[in-house]
Order: sequence, then structure tokens, then C-alpha cells
Amino acid sequence: MRLRFIRVQPDPSAGPLLRAIQYAFYDFTREMPRSKRILTWVAILIQGYAIYALAVRSLVWPLMWPGPTYAFIVSAVLFYAAYSLMNGMLTSELVRKTQLESDQMAARKIQQTLIPQTLEPLPGYEMKMLYQPFRDVGGDYFDVIDLEDGRTLLAVADVSGKGMAAALLAATIQALVRSIANVEPEPLALARQINQHLSRHTPTDRFATAVFLLLHRGSGELTYVNAGHNAPIIFAYGAMKRLEPTGMPLGLFSDAKYEANTATICSGDSLLLFTDGLTDSIAAADPEARLGMALADSVGKTMSNLESLVDPQFSQDDVTILLVKRDRAPSTQ
Repeated sequence: MRLRFIRVQPDPSAGPLLRAIQYAFYDFTREMPRSKRILTWVAILIQGYAIYALAVRSLVWPLMWPGPTYAFIVSAVLFYAAYSLMNGMLTSELVRKTQLESDQMAARKIQQTLIPQTLEPLPGYEMKMLYQPFRDVGGDYFDVIDLEDGRTLLAVADVSGKGMAAALLAATIQALVRSIANVEPEPLALARQINQHLSRHTPTDRFATAVFLLLHRGSGELTYVNAGHNAPIIFAYGAMKRLEPTGMPLGLFSDAKYEANTATICSGDSLLLFTDGLTDSIAAADPEARLGMALADSVGKTMSNLESLVDPQFSQDDVTILLVKRDRAPSTQ
């Protein structure tokens, strides 16, 4: 889920000269903890003062005090002490970021085990997926769970924010979906129970949009709950039907109301589920229109078209796409 923010880091998409200027004026201490940032800037200012004192040969210019020899010794000591302090702060920050990167790599490996890397064949259906996290770990989640009696649960969720916090909440949702689906796979029960859990056990500024669809493979009937998520699309032969939201995002209010609606995937129809990282990365005034134009009869063609819509200059969020097509019924002639 995309959050609007002010860019403070140099833009990697800028030209070399502009990027060099941005780095020259970028505050490299911005991401430090406040205490380290203050100490680093104190060290920088002391070094500047020491250089100034050496240049004017006085600690309190325009007075020539103390003598040049003492001024030189004091300035040198101040410069070296401040230099050592700044190096210590930068080294500790390097160690901290190295540890964070190591933790992120471990989290990425764990998340890769939670997100399906390949999709198991679904009798009577063709499926393709794309999962593209914006950072090492992402806040998007999707799953395809095979159930008894010819049913399949499709789940897609998008957690607010990015990075480690969003990934942890996405992993929580994945665990909840898997555990609840074993007992009560109905989308309405999933939405209600997950919403109550997130409302009680997550910070108030954290929430997730999600859509849960229970597919009866034989008939193509869908029972779904859309919790404030981008509307999935059922399409074929140029016609489209959007499965609009039936409730608010998960985790906002414990007593939030949700409704379950039904739809049908007929023979030859396709179902597209996606997160807002897809539409946000489309370079157009009307991304929904371009998304509709990318839908084709072939699953492979549709996925190729959707991947081509993702513009790296606009992509600032995780992108998840799940595409399901029901096989055409054999001709009776």
C-alpha cells in the first residue's frame, strides 16, 4: 500500500550531474538516531572551528590569543578529538546498518518461504502470478489454498507502509489465513476474525486491505469479501466486472461490518487480483483505463501486458498480481 511522503534521499533516477549535486547537499546524518546525529554534528562543528583557528592563528580572533604555538596545539588537539568522535559515530552507524541489512536478508529468505514461489496446478484453471517487493521484504501477501470438496481459497492483502514492519504484519495475516482456513474457510469468517485480531494486537496506524475469494472449481461460483482492497476484475471478450469493496480495511475497527457477495467465473473467463502497487506504477492520467486495455484473452498475453505497464520511475510500492483463468468447456458438437 502506497503512502505519500516527501523525498529526502537523492533520486537514483536523476542524471549523474544532478545526482552528484543532490548527494553534495544531502544530510548524511539524517537517518542516524538523534543522539548520534547531535554528537556527529558537534564533532563537525568543532573540526570547522579548529580549522578556522589554525587559519587565523588565534582561538578568539581578532584577538591574537593565546600565542601562535599554543593556538596551534589546542586547535590540533580539538580537531583530532572531534575527528575521532565523528569517526566513532560513523563506525557505530555502519555497524548498525550492517546488522539491519543482515536482518533484512534473513527476513527476505523467511518471507520467500511464506509467499508461493510457484503455483500448484488447479484442475480446470490456468494461473499465473507476479510478486515484486519494492524493498528486500514487502508488505504484500497472496495465497492459493486448496480445500476439500473442490474448493480453492484465493487471498490477497496489502499492508500499509513498507519494509520490515509491513512484512511482519503480512506474515501475521498469512498465518491467520492458513490457520482459520483449516477450520472455517468462508471469506466472511476470515475477514471478521482477522480484523478483530489486527484491531486488538497491532498499532493503531497499521492496517491492511484484503480480498478473500472462495472458488467452487466445478461451477466457477465465487463467494468473496473485499476489505477495502482494489476491486478484482472478472473479464472475457472485452467485458469486465469489478468486485467492489464490501467493507473497510482490516485492523481499523474491531466492530467493522463486512458483507459477502457472490460472482461467477464462467468458462473462458479470467479473474485478476492485484495490489495498488500495480496501478500506482502505471504512467498515465487514468491508470485504471490502461489496466483495462491490458486485459487479453490469453493468460500469458495478459500477464505480459501487465508487466509492461510497471514503470520503474513510478514504481514506489510492492507489486502483486494473481491471474486465474477458467478453461473453456469442451464443445458438444
